Amino acid sequence: MAVPTTDTEVTYPAGALTSEGTVVHVEPAGADRWAVFLDRTAAHPVDTAWPDQPADRVTLRTPDATYETVEVRVAGFHDGSVHIGDALPVRTGTEGWVFGVAHVVVGPPPQIGGPVTVTVDPDFRVALSVAHSTCHLAALALDAVLAEHWSKPGSTDALGHPAFDSLAIVRSSIHEYRSEDEYRIGKSLRKKGFDPAAFDDADAVAARVTEQLRAWTASGGPIHVEAEGPGLSARRQWTCALPEGTAAIPCGGTHPRSLADLVDPAVTIAVEDVPGARLVTMTTTVVAHR
Repeated sequence: MAVPTTDTEVTYPAGALTSEGTVVHVEPAGADRWAVFLDRTAAHPVDTAWPDQPADRVTLRTPDATYETVEVRVAGFHDGSVHIGDALPVRTGTEGWVFGVAHVVVGPPPQIGGPVTVTVDPDFRVALSVAHSTCHLAALALDAVLAEHWSKPGSTDALGHPAFDSLAIVRSSIHEYRSEDEYRIGKSLRKKGFDPAAFDDADAVAARVTEQLRAWTASGGPIHVEAEGPGLSARRQWTCALPEGTAAIPCGGTHPRSLADLVDPAVTIAVEDVPGARLVTMTTTVVAHR
């Protein structure tokens, strides 16, 4: 069976919640499960390399069937083989590969060439999108608050502050109206000039980050995702208008359209000292949309 030669066209960066597509490939995925590939989809997949944002909750409909339980993963095609999800050995965008959105369904798959309607759960999408933008803002706010604790110049973030977030991040996870970012302050970061004592009063840091977050969200600036192209592997970045200027961060996730959608953000910070390092967890929440 021939495999696709171009990336899946994705419409979720622009906020699409539905799409009409054509089946271009199906692939066995084990235990009566099939990976269905469309030429076009609104479904956001979970990324293998940096799985911070979960996949959309999705329904597929064809003229003959409805698939309610759908797992949405990134897949890669190379030398006639298909690699789905955790089996994908390269990052999205690797030269020589074609990347697609695998809609993994249970039961007989739709026919190649047939039409498929993709419908995304709007409430779940909103909850993740709002949390994801707030996560980016919290990272920028944390960088700003910690700027005074660096003794050496180094790399900077989208607003020109020392880039604590990108230098110390270990893991980031997006949940419904909540995100968690885990940082490690070890020997390498101390050598770069960061003082771990910055978190001696974690509550005070959290209060300042929350204050900055609320000042930014009150400005109500626009948010959008800029994409170099329509394909899954095209470079994309989150762009947000802030009073200090426009911030842009590489991102493959989904986002709301305005800072006004981020209601009452708040941050808590937990610190744990372990041999040779200080571990910091920042949890960011926003009020759920009603």
